[in-house]
Amino acid sequence: MTPRPLRPLAVASGLAALALALTGCVANAPAGSSAATAVTVDGTDDGCSLSTTSVPSGPVTFTMTNNGSDNSEFELLADDGLRIISEKENIGPGTTGSMTVSVPAGDYYTACVPGLVGEGVRASFTVTDSGTAVEATGSEKERIDAAATAYVGYVKDQTGQLVTATDEFLAAYTAGDDEKARSLYPSARAHYERIEPVAESFGDLDPKIDFREADVEPGTEWTGWHRIEKDLWQPSADENGGAAYVPLTADERAHYADLLTSDTADLYDEVTASDFTVGIDTIANGAVGLMDEVATGKITGEEEIWSHTDLYDFQGNLEGARVAFDGVRDIVDEKDPELATSIDAQLTKVETLLAGYGSLDAGYPSYTELTDADKKKLSDAVNALSEPLSRLTSALVA
Repeated sequence: MTPRPLRPLAVASGLAALALALTGCVANAPAGSSAATAVTVDGTDDGCSLSTTSVPSGPVTFTMTNNGSDNSEFELLADDGLRIISEKENIGPGTTGSMTVSVPAGDYYTACVPGLVGEGVRASFTVTDSGTAVEATGSEKERIDAAATAYVGYVKDQTGQLVTATDEFLAAYTAGDDEKARSLYPSARAHYERIEPVAESFGDLDPKIDFREADVEPGTEWTGWHRIEKDLWQPSADENGGAAYVPLTADERAHYADLLTSDTADLYDEVTASDFTVGIDTIANGAVGLMDEVATGKITGEEEIWSHTDLYDFQGNLEGARVAFDGVRDIVDEKDPELATSIDAQLTKVETLLAGYGSLDAGYPSYTELTDADKKKLSDAVNALSEPLSRLTSALVA
């Protein structure tokens, strides 16, 4: 990450404990509506069975019975597997919980999340076209509130997945399985990269978790992902200021692993606090900030100086920016449709360009394998996106 002034999050109390509204602000139908299609869900400690995996568009009521041994939640996610359309949290063992949401035709995912942390047990879910349009409804304030609630849900989900991915990565690292740890490092970090502007809002958490060696002030202990990165991809003396790199001992590995675990848990506690929420400007500024991260750190190769896994970080930032923009897209459409179209087109261009190198699932090449021409194409695409994206916040709050 690149050090910059921290952007404060607008935090307010009284976040409603309601199921998240559909991104794009399609109104939830009243719970138990007679017009809603009923879907029952059987959740266990390691399973998530639905009575059907295909329903017609319109109101759908999901009722989950938690037959597991821990608290659980049920989620309906968009086709990217990132945006939470709706969720029902804190369903205790032996209890049931319901949520009703109006959904348009399309492909989705469902998930039961035992223990409330991690990706959960996911499956594909299809909504067919019933012939009845599902329109965005509500006043502008209602849409803004729904966008904020949906974004908070996304941040919580990504942070929960970061916790479990970090635990798996650190287990391999402290066990001395460096090959496995190196394979897990970039994909685990993607969860953090998607929500980095939020992490930066919590005082010294981001410096503890994500500072590069060059960012650390003299006399301050260097901790976090990049401290461990250097130990996994040990530099030569020439790459280390002329000094031979001294590998960390087992005790030192355990020390830095414990600190990263603790700091990640603190981040999770912050975003799952009952009074955590965000303003519409924070969502928009987050999208801008994520692409700034690409322009200032990823394009130059400065972020992952030892592992050269910058393209993974690039993808995480890009996905986070897309989710943030899509969450407010319908509001921008009404205020400045040309701007909405421009941002969407430029986001798509960057997504298409990056997809030419790989994906988070299939992997990306080392950043050192890209030519100067490759890096210029990426830089030009990001710069072309930055111009319309820089106008997003003013369009929303005008």
